[in-house]
Amino acid sequence: MFFVERLEGMLANGKKLPLTSSVVVDQAAALELIDELRHAIPEEVQSARRVNAEGERILERANQEAERIIARAQDQAAYLIDEQGLTEAAEAESRRIIDEADEDGAATRRGADDYAADVLLRLEGEVSRVLGQIERGIEALGVRGGAAPATAEDEEEPAEPVAG
Repeated sequence: MFFVERLEGMLANGKKLPLTSSVVVDQAAALELIDELRHAIPEEVQSARRVNAEGERILERANQEAERIIARAQDQAAYLIDEQGLTEAAEAESRRIIDEADEDGAATRRGADDYAADVLLRLEGEVSRVLGQIERGIEALGVRGGAAPATAEDEEEPAEPVAG
């Protein structure tokens, strides 16, 4: 990339020939850049080859490890399949766990229902108490029986003196 940028700069800074898209560049600088490219490219190619070879080695090791893991998994699967008693025990244990979870869920639902009923009963009592207070307040104001409640305009109270 460095060499490409240098070549690009050389062309951008070259002297333009009138009425053409051609430029004049410093021949010595261009030849020096070409010589540097000749020396750098083999190193880059070698480096790329080393990286590629290392990648292939890593891929080969990964494939070997994958084959080893698959073989071990197949061995384990065969062992577990041969162990019928283990499978039956696991199924029995899973049924026991499911039954226990069902019982726990039912108990939790019952507890939640009991809690909700308790909260609703307390709320009902509180609402009844507040409703009684409202009814007593209405009676105290004498609003029952169609009488209109007194408004601020109906009652004129003397203004209180303002403290200064």
